Amino acid sequence: MIRKATAFWHGTGRDGSGHLSSESGVLAETPYSFKTRFENEKGTNPEELIAAAHAGCFTMALAFGLQLAGFTPTELSTEAAVTLEPEGKGFKISKSALTLRAKVPNLDEAGFARIAGEAETNCPVSKVLNAAITLDAKLI
Repeated sequence: MIRKATAFWHGTGRDGSGHLSSESGVLAETPYSFKTRFENEKGTNPEELIAAAHAGCFTMALAFGLQLAGFTPTELSTEAAVTLEPEGKGFKISKSALTLRAKVPNLDEAGFARIAGEAETNCPVSKVLNAAITLDAKLI
């Protein structure tokens, strides 16, 4: 399975701009620029997209892990906070912090922590990130 996205850019790094599109059409010429990445202008940026991918991948991996263990969650809510920090003349993604809140009937904290940890380890996006990944998982 191969999934594709494209980026188009014109101009300089600071003053230029571009757009991102995905094969599925969910992203369709979605704007991105220096201001959407380092300031708060409307649009997206690579770190936001990585955060969305990590949150989505982990949450789905957890749903499968819970199903395999015989549990049906009534709610799984994950936030991924991706940290971008200076490195030399550029930047690096140094961390992806997952914060999970879940409602899973009949599951104790120890079992939940084990299954959540396995989901974090086995999520394909976690595997591809070359960054420190943290997980804060709690039943609510």
